[in-house]
Amino acid sequence: MKTALTELVGVRHPVVQTGMGWVAGPRLVSATAEAGGLGILASATMTFDELAAAVKETKARTDNPFGVNLRADAGDAARRVDLLIEEGVRVASFALAPKRDLITKLKDHGVVVLPSVGAARHAEKVAAWGADAVVVQGGEGGGHTGGVATTLLLPSVLDAVDIPVVAAGGFFDGRGLAAALAYGAAGIAMGTRFLLTRESTVPDAVKQAYLDRDLNGTVVTRKVDGMPHRVLRTELVDALERSGPVTGLARAVANAARFRRLSGLSWPELVRDGVRMRRSGDRGWAQVLMAANAPMLLRAGLVEGDRAAGVLASGQVVGLLRDLPSVAGLIEAIVADAEAILRRLGDGCCA
Repeated sequence: MKTALTELVGVRHPVVQTGMGWVAGPRLVSATAEAGGLGILASATMTFDELAAAVKETKARTDNPFGVNLRADAGDAARRVDLLIEEGVRVASFALAPKRDLITKLKDHGVVVLPSVGAARHAEKVAAWGADAVVVQGGEGGGHTGGVATTLLLPSVLDAVDIPVVAAGGFFDGRGLAAALAYGAAGIAMGTRFLLTRESTVPDAVKQAYLDRDLNGTVVTRKVDGMPHRVLRTELVDALERSGPVTGLARAVANAARFRRLSGLSWPELVRDGVRMRRSGDRGWAQVLMAANAPMLLRAGLVEGDRAAGVLASGQVVGLLRDLPSVAGLIEAIVADAEAILRRLGDGCCA
């Protein structure tokens, strides 16, 4: 299935596996690449050395294109960009808008720049800076999300820019891909659907917790890291929602210490990262401090399998998922179903 995305990146199918922290590692990313989609490594939860090792492992597992998601405000963002260039990684994706000079450097070395955006004005900004394409995620998506539904956000972005647009938030099957293409998108990106595959390294008990949810099984909370974050409803999340600011900040301080030990950062480096985070957005100092909560709470759930102490990011689509397919089977089914739907439409089924 050829689209502007497949032509730009060099993959067979317009299906993107998003860079989910603690989930999108070499096994899942290489499986996606081998199946013809675009797999994206999540580097925000990796040290630089861990990222270098993950890139090498992914390259050993597949010869097909893949990407790496980068934190634009990370202290070593420039060093990570150099690593992608040296290793010949095809795509650099960003959750926050990268600086213009990083975009230029990546493009000068043939790396496709694919930022995620949550508004048409953000898409216009990164397009003017030279981004090759954008991922637009509506409010149905998991992790950090906005309040506008994909069905409204997607056309607004498509009308605003003339670069390929990838739709995210609420996609899980061929009907979604066909609908996104009908809107004018160049493909779809999925997180929760790929989390619930056989190649995902999330513990089986945690996967079952996802599969047991209905359409009301998620909630958007600011108590994880101060920003809107869609997660599964759990006792821990309910407790976080009831907690006051003092309790939340105390937890954030403890998690900042844990994150520092896990990441290998010194306290001065962690402080400098916080200053950069504060300057790069509209977060107050309390939100910057709370940002240490997210990686540690997500790690407890998604890596350690501790549902009592961990937070589980999820899109609303979790309420419709009941199986754990292989990545290859998932992509093959999505593309086949989308092609069948588009053929029926082309044959005048609705005339």
